[in-house]
Amino acid sequence: MRWPLDPMTLMWIQVAMGAMGMLTLVYLWRGLIRKFGSAPEIHQFFSPKGGCQDAIVAEIKNARSEILVQAYSFTAETLALALVAAKARGITVEIVLDKSNEIERYSDLHILLEKEMDVKVDHVHPIAHNKIIIIDKKTLITGSFNFTHQAEHENAENLLIMKGHPDLVASYRENFFKHREHSMAAQIREGEMKDRRPAAAPAAHQHKAAA
Repeated sequence: MRWPLDPMTLMWIQVAMGAMGMLTLVYLWRGLIRKFGSAPEIHQFFSPKGGCQDAIVAEIKNARSEILVQAYSFTAETLALALVAAKARGITVEIVLDKSNEIERYSDLHILLEKEMDVKVDHVHPIAHNKIIIIDKKTLITGSFNFTHQAEHENAENLLIMKGHPDLVASYRENFFKHREHSMAAQIREGEMKDRRPAAAPAAHQHKAAA
């Protein structure tokens, strides 16, 4: 090779170096994917009517192997049916609910039991107030958003969907099984049924508030 290099030789050297640099970046990117599962993502949603329920259903439909659910109140039939459909596709679906669902008149526990879903109830704590869904050991869904019709259409709630955070997901998954271990098979307690929804305000109070 003679110096100085002619323009054509310089051009090909630059092309080769660029290709090597690109391959290096691809190699590093694949290493990160193997380590974290996917590029870190966080998606936020708010209610009322801010797409929280639709976002959860979309993630459930994309599940490939496992869905773990912890819920306080469960009155969102759309979510219940999405979980039922996931089980029908061969997905492992495990659910841990607060004990109030056994006596809550509007709970969708009856749908889950009728479809022979794996549902347990946490009787150990005064309130099992988690609102968590873990999908395929990769996706974490949590926030103030209860899995209820009221949370979707009336309440002011928030929801986060996080991906690419393996350590965080692993800790939530470990916590799920910790509570599932001391939970009991769910059952409907017909004779103790209650209505947890707030009673309508008296007409006089409504008139005063409107004024």
